[in-house]
Amino acid sequence: METTTPPEQAPIERAYDRLRGRIHRYLESRGGATSKFGEYLLLVPDVFILLWRLVNDRRVSGKDKVLLGSGIAYYLLPIDIMPEAIVGPMGYLDDLVFAVYILNRILAATDIAVLREHWSGSADLLETIRRVLAQADDLIGSDKASWLKKRAK
Repeated sequence: METTTPPEQAPIERAYDRLRGRIHRYLESRGGATSKFGEYLLLVPDVFILLWRLVNDRRVSGKDKVLLGSGIAYYLLPIDIMPEAIVGPMGYLDDLVFAVYILNRILAATDIAVLREHWSGSADLLETIRRVLAQADDLIGSDKASWLKKRAK
């Protein structure tokens, strides 16, 4: 009997799965996604994988790929304005806000159809971007949101 081993999962896919699992466990430990921030925390892995997919898409300009790469680095590096190691999964909210500022920025040069093609979220991507941008000050504070917005340009 011949057995096949599944192909090795790419490191970024494993990071995505770990991030999704950590957020789901956090929300479950607090009664599910009923908290004020739960719906936004659930967007964190979907936005992360969108950044990754766009960096690897040849239709995205090199300049925008650099910007997307900075968003990926911000997710992965342990040093940011709301470190997850200290504040737990709530620390992913600044990662989300920064990534959405970047996505909003690249919309000027990248067809929305390209972004939608890579989007795994259940809600419309443009509506999601709009919602996060509208709530950025409430999610992380206006001073942090303003600082991140400047970095996404």
